[in-house]
Amino acid sequence: MTTSRPSAQLFFLYDNHCPWSYVVTPLINEITEAFPDIELHLWHTAYFDGRNDSNINSKNAILDEVEDLANINFSSNYQDILDHSTNSTLSANLMTWAQHKTPKLALALLNALQQAHFEQGNKLAKQSDFDDIIATLKISPPAKIFKDKLVNDVLVQLEEIFSLQEIINTEAIPALLLAIDDELILLNHNFYLTEPKAIIDAVQLEFNKHT
Repeated sequence: MTTSRPSAQLFFLYDNHCPWSYVVTPLINEITEAFPDIELHLWHTAYFDGRNDSNINSKNAILDEVEDLANINFSSNYQDILDHSTNSTLSANLMTWAQHKTPKLALALLNALQQAHFEQGNKLAKQSDFDDIIATLKISPPAKIFKDKLVNDVLVQLEEIFSLQEIINTEAIPALLLAIDDELILLNHNFYLTEPKAIIDAVQLEFNKHT
């Protein structure tokens, strides 16, 4: 198995309700499996707040594009909830808490949330929507996570996200960045959507440049 340098960090800027983030997460899974020493930062952008939804036709157009580029099909369960407002506030609270308090389970939690949303059609809009996932992963988030407002830790993290977005000169999500020593490398995730394992070679190439 390929390993990375201890100084390497991987930043994933995402929203777990974002279809593009959903198809990029497998790349994160591959990278962290191949390079277990990478320090992973899962930064939830809290993009969906129930107010910035596009109309149903625009949503369907986005899904068509994602399906085409990633060679997947979104479940009928997920498509059935497209006409509802999308609010990832509770997910942002939970993922940020997990990133800080139980980082070894954060990626598993992200995968579970995305599976629930995009495969089962779970809106993840109220506390009970998270009960099965929390029980399966045996985590104990505090009650404040499930109040319908962003907790302070998320607000602090958003400031870090804004600073990073200024550096990379884009607010688009998802964004996948590899930091090696003082260099920040924006990985073009679009190249690897249909073959996630291929990103391992791309990351290894960046490591080779720094050895």
